[in-house]
Amino acid sequence: MPKTVIKIDEDILKTATKCKKNLTCLSGSDICKVENCVDGKIHFVKCTNLEPCNYMTPFGYGFVCNCPIRKEIFDKYKI
Repeated sequence: MPKTVIKIDEDILKTATKCKKNLTCLSGSDICKVENCVDGKIHFVKCTNLEPCNYMTPFGYGFVCNCPIRKEIFDKYKI
């Protein structure tokens, strides 16, 4: 199965000013899995790498992702 090439608009990339992971999600290999998305706005994620992330907020037993790039990847590619 061919790997999806992730392309994100430059304007969205510029909004990820708090990213300390060097935008590794764009590689598709170090990316949190969106388990649920509510109204296209709230992205509940499960991360295999629990390295601190400035966009991840604990919520109940999981996390909410507020990263503009991760949201765009899910909205555009459903991954």
